[in-house]
Amino acid sequence: MSDKNGEECWYALKVFYNRVFELEKQLSQEGVRSYIPLLHEDTVAGDKKIRKRKPAVSSLMFIRQSEHYLLELQDRMKASCPFMAYFDRETKKPAVIPDREMELFMQITSADTSDLEYFSDEAIDYRSGDKVRVTGGPFKGAEGYIKRIRGNRRLVVALEGIIAVATTYIPGRFLEKMPEN
Repeated sequence: MSDKNGEECWYALKVFYNRVFELEKQLSQEGVRSYIPLLHEDTVAGDKKIRKRKPAVSSLMFIRQSEHYLLELQDRMKASCPFMAYFDRETKKPAVIPDREMELFMQITSADTSDLEYFSDEAIDYRSGDKVRVTGGPFKGAEGYIKRIRGNRRLVVALEGIIAVATTYIPGRFLEKMPEN
């Protein structure tokens, strides 16, 4: 997970003034992989149905790049599209998101469902529940922790210190308990 040799890692960004799509376009032009958890809103304009992209979490996006590039980009974009990387409280460096955690987060947030709920990572003690793998349904293959939220059993996938996302109710027959590491 270290970036000492310029290796690419996932980082979370808080993009100011909700300019995530502007930054996404800039990164795309530079060939940088990025990810924005999205909601899709369908609207009708005349006789055409239009699907509009909207950030699921205001101002949040992720990029996969080296720490050096991230810090250089942050400095370069200061005036046109300012953002701030989430930092690790202990190391005081940009917080690296492990690839596996990011893959699971993207799997859950990319599902074509509007029933996801987002929380600050501190809002959910996701470690209190059992670690599970989903064996069926739209979230098949996802891993996370089970937490009761508003009376329903939900799968919670968290990026520690950044954000957590909870799925809709998942039937017990689609859950397989995993051993704790």
